[in-house]
Amino acid sequence: MQAEYSANDVAAARSLQVYTYLYTSMATFWIYDYACSLHQEWSFLLLSRWSKVKGLYVVARYVPFLLLAGHLYMNFVPNENSDKCQLLNNICSCFSLISVFCSECFFVFRTYALWNNNKIVLATMITTFLAVVVASVTFAFATTATAPWTTSAIPGITGCYQSSAVVQLFIPFLLLIGLEFGLLSLTLIRAIQSWRSTNSHLYAVLVKHNIFYYACGLFFSAVNVLTLLLFHYGYQAMFQDFQFIVLAILATRMHLHLWQTDRHAHRSSALVFIPLSDVSSAGSPT
Repeated sequence: MQAEYSANDVAAARSLQVYTYLYTSMATFWIYDYACSLHQEWSFLLLSRWSKVKGLYVVARYVPFLLLAGHLYMNFVPNENSDKCQLLNNICSCFSLISVFCSECFFVFRTYALWNNNKIVLATMITTFLAVVVASVTFAFATTATAPWTTSAIPGITGCYQSSAVVQLFIPFLLLIGLEFGLLSLTLIRAIQSWRSTNSHLYAVLVKHNIFYYACGLFFSAVNVLTLLLFHYGYQAMFQDFQFIVLAILATRMHLHLWQTDRHAHRSSALVFIPLSDVSSAGSPT
């Protein structure tokens, strides 16, 4: 006799399947991106000197491997223990926070460089950045700690999800929207102030990278806010790590491009000096 399942059971199972497909696709895309940039990456790692920015690069580049491995284990390995689901989710959440923290730090340094190493701008950015990080961590862990985890009632469907709504998780993404909008505004203000006086190609690359990165961050944060408010089951968290993975790829790819541009400029002796000691020169060849 065939078991009958409720509409909620079927919807939850489908959400877990979509969730699993999405993480499998993300892992495939991440490995493909890594394989495509392997030569450039190892050139950067071997030829550049060690600095805080290079350290950020290594963490931002390789932490997503751990994040994706944790989620794939959570999605594919049968698990009936809600406490284990909570533990795995907390570990993956830590990897997510580390990844997005490093990605955002890249562009805090870049914005600081665009403002000619202005200490007031740096202090404002760091204060706001740390406030957003602390508030986001507090909201995220306080929300997920109280929402129970459950597995699918349908046999053969692996993975687990939070059975009650966790719409409060949209608050960290609202804070991230505020942070990135502020950094985007600083970039645009500086670009408008100096677009006539600065003809450096490196400077133009910095500005374009910053604007594109912040635009992507704002878009994905808005998508996550809407997803958390409008959907249920596994669908709520579908695009959270997708955003962090995309931002990590953008941050590391853009840093490689900036490093290569800086190397070419040094070789051709055509570089118009701008203070990028914490950004491009952090990757200058020895």
